[in-house]
Amino acid sequence: MAVLIYVGRRVLRWSFRLRSLDGVRIRTPGARTAVVTQTEWKAPIMWEGMWDPLEYDRAHQQNQTAVALTVFAVGRYLDAYLEKFLVSAEKYFMVGLPVMFYVFTDEPEKVSLIPMGSQRNMRVIKVERHSRWQDISMMRMKTISELIISEIQYLYPYVFCFDVDQVFTGRFGSEALGESVALLHAHYYKLPKNRFTYDRNPKSKACMETGDFYYHAAIYGGTWENVKKIADECLANIMEDKKNDVEALWHDESHLNKYFWLHKPTKLLSPEYCWDQYLPKQDIIVMRLVWAIKDYGRLRISSQDSKEK
Repeated sequence: MAVLIYVGRRVLRWSFRLRSLDGVRIRTPGARTAVVTQTEWKAPIMWEGMWDPLEYDRAHQQNQTAVALTVFAVGRYLDAYLEKFLVSAEKYFMVGLPVMFYVFTDEPEKVSLIPMGSQRNMRVIKVERHSRWQDISMMRMKTISELIISEIQYLYPYVFCFDVDQVFTGRFGSEALGESVALLHAHYYKLPKNRFTYDRNPKSKACMETGDFYYHAAIYGGTWENVKKIADECLANIMEDKKNDVEALWHDESHLNKYFWLHKPTKLLSPEYCWDQYLPKQDIIVMRLVWAIKDYGRLRISSQDSKEK
C-alpha cells in the first residue's frame, strides 16, 4: 500500500504493507505454566519467555511497520508525569521502529522537547481542558478518532494509546503489536471473575454481568482501523449514557471492557506491560512499564479548580 502525503509543495511517499503479524514466533502456550497464556478464542497473552523479540523485530522491520503513540497530559498531570513518560518511552517503546509521539495537552508551551532517535518524532496538540477529570478521561476517545481520520491513517499502520502516569522500565517492543490489543489489569488478572469491577448498572451502555478478563484502560492499541472502532463505539456509548444522565463506574475503562467483551482482542498483554509495584511480583519476570506514584487528591481536576484557573 502506498500513500502520498502533501506537505506544502513537497510530496512524501510512504509505503507499507498491512498484514497481521500476531502469530510471529509465538511459542507453545504451555511455556509459562503458572499463568494463562492463551484465551479461549486462541489469542496469545504475551508473557516473558513466550516469544523471541528478535524475530518480532525483524518481521516488523521487513514489513515497514510504523507506530503512533497517543498520550494526554492535561492540567497538573503535565508537570507531574509527562517528561518522565516521554523520556522513558523514547528509551524503551518500539525501539528500532519509526514512532510518532502525539502529545495532547492544554498547555503546549510547557511541554519539554526531549532528544529523539532517527525516525522518531513528537507532535504536541492543544486540547480543551474539561471541568472534570472524568470528562478528560472519557473525551479522549473523540480526539483519538479525529486524529486517526485526519492524519494517522495515512502514516501509521498501528496505534497505541497510553495514560501518562506511567514510566517505561523495560522493552515494550514490536511483540506487543497486533490487530486489536488489550491489557490485563495488574490488580485483577489472578482474581476470579466475580471480583471483576465491571459496570453492572443496567442503565449504562457499559453494563455487563460477566466477561472474559478485566482489561486496564491505561493501554490499548491495534491497527488504526481497530483503534478507531474502539474509540468510536466507546464514545457513542459514553454520549448515550450522558444523554440518559448516567456515568459508567470506571468511565472509559468500563466502556472499554464492554467493547472487548463484544469484540474479542486478537492479542492480550500480560500485566508485566503495566505493573503496580505495590503488588507482590509473583509471575512478573520483567516490568516493562510501571505505575507512577498516584496522588489523585492533588492532581485530578475538580470543577472549582478549573474555575479558579
